[in-house]
Amino acid sequence: MKYAEGRGAEATTTDVLDGVRMDGKHVLVTGGTGGLGLETARALGSVGASLTITGRDQAKLDAAVATLSEQVPGVAVRSVMLDLASLASVADGAKAILDGESVDVQINNAGVMMCPLGRTADGFEMQTGTNHLGHFAFTGQMRGALADDARVITVSSAAHLGGSVDLEDLNWNSREYDKFEAYSQSKTANIWFASELQRRYPNLLCASLHPGAIVTDLGRHLDEDDIATMMEKSKDRGGPMVFKTVPQGAATSVWAATSPELVDHPGAYLADCHVVPLLGESYDERAAYAPWAMDAESAAALWAQSQELTGIEY
Repeated sequence: MKYAEGRGAEATTTDVLDGVRMDGKHVLVTGGTGGLGLETARALGSVGASLTITGRDQAKLDAAVATLSEQVPGVAVRSVMLDLASLASVADGAKAILDGESVDVQINNAGVMMCPLGRTADGFEMQTGTNHLGHFAFTGQMRGALADDARVITVSSAAHLGGSVDLEDLNWNSREYDKFEAYSQSKTANIWFASELQRRYPNLLCASLHPGAIVTDLGRHLDEDDIATMMEKSKDRGGPMVFKTVPQGAATSVWAATSPELVDHPGAYLADCHVVPLLGESYDERAAYAPWAMDAESAAALWAQSQELTGIEY
């Protein structure tokens, strides 16, 4: 795929923000205490946006606020405790944010990756429960804070190519658990959520995206064998895995938050700061989406099930 100048796999947050200003805009980033979330917040704050970051650990939140204040002097930033693996924490976090200013851009960035079988506080499988159901419940309760034309950006992954969503066993109650498949399912769910949110709320601008392979704390559950498995899977999807820096990994989230081009592609799936094609239309499968990723009927079914499981009605 031929990329425009300043975009592509090597583009950084600085590249995509050249000439961009976000004065008067408020940006919310979940999982903003480190890695891609912290860099996304820093970059958008550097061009004038005020910020709210969320995280599960107060000490990490305090450290992130201190880092942002040092790196972006004068930035307006607040932090909110939010554990996506607890619906009670999600409700408390959303309530705290609703008491503040409206949100122009919400970036659903937080998540867990390929962890051992575990359950959230509400009994959901940890990866689907955190990556999808937690953000589903949070975004539903944030509706009152979102500006009429807000952007809602959800970080997915090329890992969605590893499998669709089992709507008959969303929380791995009857299947043998596979952490790779569970992660793929949660990332497909992220795409379905973004596209269905777009269909239901056309005033919003929604997108999902693949940030790329980046070494961050997200991979804390991976051992050497897991990494070797991932490298093999990558070879089957267009070539050896190529790692990005954190500013390169956050670039697509930042582009999604700011690009006027995205207005013409509501509900799209993105990678490397571009809207990417269906699998088979790209030379590199990591820069494409799987056929099931845009299955509107399944996305609607997942939405209905998510409402039932979380008790959140949009």
